[in-house]
Amino acid sequence: MNAPFFLTIEDPSRVAESRRIATQVAEQEGMPPDAVSSAAIIASELASNLWKHAHRGELHIEPLSGRAEAGIEILSVDRGPGISNVAECLEDGHSTAGTAGTGLGAVRRISDTFEISSHPGKGTIVLSQLRAKAPALPSSGFIVGLTSRPVSGEAVSGDAWAIRRTEDSVVIMVADGLGHGVFAADASAAAVAAFNSSHEQSPVNLLQAIHRALRGTRGAAVAIASVEFRQARVRFAGLGNIAGTVITSSKSHAMVSHNGTAGYEAPHIREFLYPWTDESIIVMHSDGLSANWNPESFPGIHRNHPSVIGALLYRDAARERDDACVVVGKKQ
Repeated sequence: MNAPFFLTIEDPSRVAESRRIATQVAEQEGMPPDAVSSAAIIASELASNLWKHAHRGELHIEPLSGRAEAGIEILSVDRGPGISNVAECLEDGHSTAGTAGTGLGAVRRISDTFEISSHPGKGTIVLSQLRAKAPALPSSGFIVGLTSRPVSGEAVSGDAWAIRRTEDSVVIMVADGLGHGVFAADASAAAVAAFNSSHEQSPVNLLQAIHRALRGTRGAAVAIASVEFRQARVRFAGLGNIAGTVITSSKSHAMVSHNGTAGYEAPHIREFLYPWTDESIIVMHSDGLSANWNPESFPGIHRNHPSVIGALLYRDAARERDDACVVVGKKQ
């Protein structure tokens, strides 16, 4: 897990800051100079669009190394008026703000991955990814998306996540340190460290190891899901209020966590099994998102990139007074 950067774009001065952060992340990911410049351009264009068209929005800038590839993801999220004609807005020369109208078209051209989701009256999500080199994903073709941010007033988030890949499985962990701020972040970081230091595949055994590792910290809610492609199943174990859902084309399965706090109290750590197909989507999130969201409220969700799915859920279900983290995975 590499911590993402989160910026609220509510005045023009944040455009330069977004450019600086994108440059920093791209350089840290070892990207070549032309890709670093492209990352800066994308961040500037998306931040400018947020200010000009939505007047307020969020830019999430994250290194891709936490997903087993080097690169940068820049995600724009707003609750503005939306775009009535996306295809027209991607054409060079189109503008509704008196500019040259090359922003989104330029972003699409220089991005390795680009996706936009917009609904009039609800807002717009724009995803751009740049990679240092061609992705070397396992043959499973499983891709992961993330959206997260700290609660207002805190510099760091108490929520964290991590993944481990093999050729025929992916193990995902989400942790929510109790409370907010540095001590909550320390607890979730300890959960990530314990997860990364273990080669255990069993969610129950992993959760027990994390429970032991978090003694002496503030403690955390933690859940672990192992998506096993050959067995066509998800193995899930959780302590506390980390929500997990497997979405299929016909129904959704809400995964079960037991009461408890990793590091303090774990009276029951039990594994539950859920079906998985190549068309399934797995969603895990902290209680910074309401658990009342409904997949049926997002028509066409199976066609979206996981980062866009996570951003849609975050935009519509995030709680204002808590850290938030949502992780989404699906086959490419």
